[in-house]
Amino acid sequence: MTDHVSTHQAEEDARNAALLFHLNGRIVPRAEAVVSIYDSGFMLGDGVWEGVRLYNGRWTFLDEHMERLFEAAKAIDLEIGLTPDQVKQAIFDLQAANGMQTDAHARLMVTRGVKTRPFQHPALSQQGPTVAIIMEHSRPRIPRPITLATVPHLRGLPMTQDPKLNSHSKLNCILACIAAQKAGADEALMLDVHGFVNTTNACNFFIVKKGEVWTSTGDYCMNGITRRKVIELCRANGIPVFERNFSLVDTYSADEAFLTGTFGAQTPVGVIDGRQIGTGQMGPMTERLRGLYKQLVGA
Repeated sequence: MTDHVSTHQAEEDARNAALLFHLNGRIVPRAEAVVSIYDSGFMLGDGVWEGVRLYNGRWTFLDEHMERLFEAAKAIDLEIGLTPDQVKQAIFDLQAANGMQTDAHARLMVTRGVKTRPFQHPALSQQGPTVAIIMEHSRPRIPRPITLATVPHLRGLPMTQDPKLNSHSKLNCILACIAAQKAGADEALMLDVHGFVNTTNACNFFIVKKGEVWTSTGDYCMNGITRRKVIELCRANGIPVFERNFSLVDTYSADEAFLTGTFGAQTPVGVIDGRQIGTGQMGPMTERLRGLYKQLVGA
């Protein structure tokens, strides 16, 4: 469990303790990187976010992350108050202030800002958005195969809270994570509303069966940029890849399984619901895709 947590979180080392942060146009030390208890993000989870990764001087797929951020903001009628280029410049400025060149992760958060009263109506947020960026050193490592447990918490319908939104309101996924931890697993495997395998609480999910790579249809899953890149890599390299509905029966008999995400790239899965997947180790397809992805991002 500890190894998995360290793989999915920036390392808590001396360099991170002394880092600077971006808050509403200012670069500040950790002690000053604070928001009001009236902030919409703190009070109601009213906001959107992105995570981006730095490899060898380049923020990977940054334009695509900006596109996803601004699409999410528009969907919840949140005016960021900055252009995509201005947001990118804020990331570059913070990178320079922290002296980072590679192996870093940034979390960009935008909320509806400080409210005048502790109620949910958006009109009570009158001071403009809160924009914050956390940036931490994080060295990639070869991840060990992790364990998953299927939980009763489902990926929701688009008309309730669209799973494609990177929103601050993550309680459904947090409850799924808690259920998985209580079952002794690293992460939760979540089904969609029809009972098909969908994602984990934090990452997109893939299986490998007889040389084919399968992932969910995308109807109920996170709009993962790394997920999209893996699908594109498969197609570009002659690997059969399918976005389809599949069940737990299909999953238990898979030759391999892995997760995708900005932070962890591709993480192998060794056990699901007590059942060993393949050899229980990183499989050849997962290893191949990790290699192709490293070439793509210049890692």
